[in-house]
Amino acid sequence: MGVESGREDVVVEVIGTGRLELVPLEVGHAEEMAGVLGDPALHAFVGGAPESPEEVRARYVRWAAGAPEPGTTWCNWVLRERDGGRLVGTVQATVADGAAEVAWVVGTAWQGRGYAREAARGLVGWLRPRIRTVVAHVHPDHAASAAVARAAGLVPTDVVEDGEVRWESPA
Repeated sequence: MGVESGREDVVVEVIGTGRLELVPLEVGHAEEMAGVLGDPALHAFVGGAPESPEEVRARYVRWAAGAPEPGTTWCNWVLRERDGGRLVGTVQATVADGAAEVAWVVGTAWQGRGYAREAARGLVGWLRPRIRTVVAHVHPDHAASAAVARAAGLVPTDVVEDGEVRWESPA
């Protein structure tokens, strides 16, 4: 899966970090990920509710089909612990026009271990030579997610979109 992003193609591949492998998401990950993402607390800042394994599978099927907008690529990874091989979360990047909007989520059972910070750093580091700008949107009251964005090299802007602060990679 790739898209011309202004500099070179962005093709989803395995990204290694110290304790994690960011593995291209597959529909077969849905059942395990439904359990990882099944805590209602994960929706405190973004809304919604946990999805059933069938709903997660249907979403992953849509994601695997690709973005409907021409020139946009959906890049999705699951986070796999190197020690034990368990899935612990996801990261994603929507790439278009030389920019990537990124997001991350780590299951409640694995929070507080620095996995989101490690995964976001790995993702942003992988994206930087491939695109011009990295953007994330973080709820202003979500201190942990703001710390992840900062650790990934993003800085907050004065822009608020849909109640979330826009964070960007510095020029």
